[in-house]
Amino acid sequence: MKRAALALLAFLGVACIVAAIAIPTYLVPKLKVVPLDLDITSLATSVPSDGDAGDRFPAVIFDRCSVTKSKAATLDAHLTQQRRSVIIEPSDATQATLQSGQTLQIDRIRDARGKETEVTMSANDADRKCDDGLLNATVDRVSVDRESSAPNGNVSSLQLAAVPEGGNIDEVSVKLENRQGFQYKFGFDVQKRDYYYYYDTTTRQDAVAKFVGEKTIDGVKTFHFQADVPEVNLSDLPDAAGEAPLGTILNMPAKWWGIKGKGVKSNDMITMHRFGKAVRNVYVEPTTGTIIFGEEDQEQYFKSPDDSGEAPKAISDFRMTAMKSKFAWTDETVAQQAERADKYLSQLRWGGTIVPIILGIVGAVLLLAWALLVWFGRRGDNGGPAGEVLDESPDGPNPGDGGNGSEAPTPEAQTPEAQTTVIPAPGAHAAAPYSPYEDGPGQATTVLPPLPEDPQTQAFGAYQSPDAAAPYYQQEPQTQAFAPGAHEQPPVASPADVTDTEAFRAPETPNPDGFSPYTTDPTRPMPDFDRYRREP
Repeated sequence: MKRAALALLAFLGVACIVAAIAIPTYLVPKLKVVPLDLDITSLATSVPSDGDAGDRFPAVIFDRCSVTKSKAATLDAHLTQQRRSVIIEPSDATQATLQSGQTLQIDRIRDARGKETEVTMSANDADRKCDDGLLNATVDRVSVDRESSAPNGNVSSLQLAAVPEGGNIDEVSVKLENRQGFQYKFGFDVQKRDYYYYYDTTTRQDAVAKFVGEKTIDGVKTFHFQADVPEVNLSDLPDAAGEAPLGTILNMPAKWWGIKGKGVKSNDMITMHRFGKAVRNVYVEPTTGTIIFGEEDQEQYFKSPDDSGEAPKAISDFRMTAMKSKFAWTDETVAQQAERADKYLSQLRWGGTIVPIILGIVGAVLLLAWALLVWFGRRGDNGGPAGEVLDESPDGPNPGDGGNGSEAPTPEAQTPEAQTTVIPAPGAHAAAPYSPYEDGPGQATTVLPPLPEDPQTQAFGAYQSPDAAAPYYQQEPQTQAFAPGAHEQPPVASPADVTDTEAFRAPETPNPDGFSPYTTDPTRPMPDFDRYRREP
């Protein structure tokens, strides 16, 4: 169970470390893609170019009803641009197809006499009149690479009219070739560069977006890019039938246009084409590519397409506004986009920084705990501090323990004075070139028990001479026990060698003649022991 717990601890630690590395390197790039649940609704209204918030009619539009009148006219107006972008098929792991429906409608107008009128729109299936509130409506479809957010060319079309009953989208759509620029979202990790392309559906062309500066909007840091959309003859942009779009070419008398001058007669029919250009400003959150704020100056006007220089100056210099307005996203749209960007940033922050740090710390702690448990476990197995290994020989019990490994040591074995002397077998010291306390090959040793606290005998090692001086702790003469094989003095024929010191012992078997020199008679004189005394 202990080994399983340690293995689990190590596994979890390694798993956390691996996850901490894998999430920012593998999972975060998966988050940096165009989401397949994208649904963006943006509103932009016409705003005064000079910042006058009290101007209720900051835009100028061509009065379409004036076509049937004697003179062309323009109107002051307030306009609203609405756009909704959603994901449609075909979309998969590598591409996302966006469908963006955009309308430009008139909220209110004011004529030259100062009369104000609230404008309404007819139903979708009703005929639209010249004073209808809808100025323009298109549906843009484009497939983009989910990682780069750039068009991949699989789907790129612009629907210019409603689909007739029984018809299909292709009948009212035109293909947009060679489309490269961003439009509804920039790519990820935007840099401060001047070569990003921004696609303009009005003029159907890519424009270079240049970095202008940084700006914080609703608490989100953004990069400001500006794209100058070059002038384009809108009549050159064909509709689904391959013809010039309605309202892009007008052939009217000079007096209707209000053109007067040398070489021009009032009834001369003069053809004018509708041209368009724009300046677009986008504020992009750089990490996610989310557009936080959008602002654009759009201008469309009628002018002569003849640039040969042969037309009268009054005609070549003529300009009449068809639509002129500065559009800016509403505060609600900006707040929505800022919230969306903050959500994306939070996901990337958690996946790229916070979660890896947490997993890394947890993994390091688990591995450290595993290492400590293993280290302390090994110390416990060795029976002491690191580096002190007790004898675990299976040949016998550990010296000093109870004898069988489970009993407590005896008090005698715990006293400092208690010692055990190991005496090698006879001849061992001669055969072994090493310490007499080490067993030589094939030799047995004799182990003497520990001495009692008040020893009466002293055991000498094989290397100690019996004639050596007694140790300092021996205070009284003691009887010495010699190890087997130790050198002994030659025997001396003396009664002291075979008798006790206080009385003579009679031999167990008397001489055949019945005489014995030994007697138990206490009156017999003691033998002369001085005669047999050994010199020290």
